[in-house]
Amino acid sequence: MTNSENISGAASPDGGAAPAASDGLRTAPAPPDSALTVYGPRLPVAIRYAGILADTGVSHGLIGPREVERVWERHVLNCAVVESLIPEGATVVDVGSGAGLPGLAIAIARPDLTIHLVEPMARRVAWLDDAVAMLDLTGVFVHRGRADEVDVTGSVVTARAVSKLSTLAGWMAPLAEDGALMLALKGASAADELTRDRAAATRAGWTDFEVVMAGDEVLDQPTTVIRARRHVRPVRSRGRDRRGPRRG
Repeated sequence: MTNSENISGAASPDGGAAPAASDGLRTAPAPPDSALTVYGPRLPVAIRYAGILADTGVSHGLIGPREVERVWERHVLNCAVVESLIPEGATVVDVGSGAGLPGLAIAIARPDLTIHLVEPMARRVAWLDDAVAMLDLTGVFVHRGRADEVDVTGSVVTARAVSKLSTLAGWMAPLAEDGALMLALKGASAADELTRDRAAATRAGWTDFEVVMAGDEVLDQPTTVIRARRHVRPVRSRGRDRRGPRRG
């Protein structure tokens, strides 16, 4: 786990400037009415996050410049509505967090959650550390490393735009407790992807697959999610142990 050490604009671990050093050239648009529905009293924090994404999120290559005008609908709200699928008080592990999507967007809406952001790139980790500090999110922790390198597990594992399901399922499995939920944010072809990759994801230890929609009562374009549940198969004993003790 890393610490928020670059808020003043010091160099990040890979030599890039830390994200708090804003150039002041980009600002996020005003939030749509749906943002208040999603975030309620937490909307001011969400507005700050959208501003960070629009500014240093662009300069650090986390989102493209053309995404600024649609940062709310395409990014912040698209991710935040997934909170409706997460049980109260859950521990969430966000794989390949990048710009904190969906992890930070969810964390702002749900301060009851503990959220671990897993990201392998040092520059993105520095940006996430600063964003967490600037937004004063005390229940969010940033971990640098690939999914198979970090020592953390959760009752929910999330990812957005990381990889195809057949690969993603294997990355998520070690981070998921037995019975944990997978919430993989996907596009319109989610059902086709699930059909194609279901067997590989099953071999990785996932079951109960379904494609669900989040935010359909709030957003013009709801978020499509592949949901599954982690099932750790019990280790079978061998020989007589499997049949019970021998009778005398």
